[in-house]
Amino acid sequence: MTADSKTIPATLIAGDGIGPEIVESVIEILDAVNAPFAWDPQLAGMAGVDAVNDPLPKQTIESIRRTGLALKGPLTTPVGGGFKSINVTLRQEFGLFANLRPTKTIVPGGKFEDIDLVLFRENLEGYYAAMEHYIPVGEDPKGIALSSGFTSRAECRRIVKYAFEYAVQNNRKTVTIVHKANILKLLTGLFLEEGRKVAEEYKGRIEFNERIVDACAMQLVINPWQFDVIVTTNLFGDILSDLTAGLVGGLGMAPGANIGEKAAVFEAVHGSAPDIAGKGVANPLALLLAAVMMLRHVGRGDLADRIDSAIANVITKGSVRTRDLGGKAGTKELTAALKQALV
Repeated sequence: MTADSKTIPATLIAGDGIGPEIVESVIEILDAVNAPFAWDPQLAGMAGVDAVNDPLPKQTIESIRRTGLALKGPLTTPVGGGFKSINVTLRQEFGLFANLRPTKTIVPGGKFEDIDLVLFRENLEGYYAAMEHYIPVGEDPKGIALSSGFTSRAECRRIVKYAFEYAVQNNRKTVTIVHKANILKLLTGLFLEEGRKVAEEYKGRIEFNERIVDACAMQLVINPWQFDVIVTTNLFGDILSDLTAGLVGGLGMAPGANIGEKAAVFEAVHGSAPDIAGKGVANPLALLLAAVMMLRHVGRGDLADRIDSAIANVITKGSVRTRDLGGKAGTKELTAALKQALV
């Protein structure tokens, strides 16, 4: 999409629990900056089950296929009933190979200041695409649980290439490839092998280093400032991205993007928080930051910058914050403050 597009079709999924509340807040702020999205509201999660007994209705999938763009609130995958993970299904359905998780300090005064790093997680393979089964031992039919994941050379290359291209386009200096090739010599050894080949193509433009995943986890806690862009496999990316979110206060400020060749889905990483649903106290920042990523994705960095500035003015300066950030404001109060801070 070009920056002068007046209307950009996009699917909107309110989600479960606090989802409808934070989606309402984010849409209000997007409307305030005249964001170009033409929304197609659709159901998923428990709302989809309640309506058509499907957590990911065909109509929702068809909408995303048509728009190629979606913003979604947190979803609840029903327990039992044979329902697959909604997020995994979406990634596989649309080939959303890259999970992008930026981590940036917003609230000052925490254990870590001035954090600014980005993690890329391979989204389609590894143990999240595992084939699992039990092997009986004696009279125990579940004596051994066996899981067989896989990694392909093509997908290893694609995600690492995407991370390096992001680094170039966003003036990042270093890409760190995270692996466990010392133990999982084939499964993650292939990832490291392809990563090194890609790194060679960017030699002289982007610095490259590599870390074993357990060492990386330790170093992220001891000295996170040494990292800039991290790229890793599916399971390791899932774990490390929650760790990095913890550096800046938790998942309440953790946006995510799932990017493919033909579609992109932007989301709040946190769960649906049913315990506070309907109480008007939910923090909409994670989803708002995801919407900011969405604006940049469609070439509207100008609008994204305005919202980023409002967040900095309101949250960083501490004038209005929700309870999880140490304040007393509700969702509507924070939304109003952010709108007022828009320039």
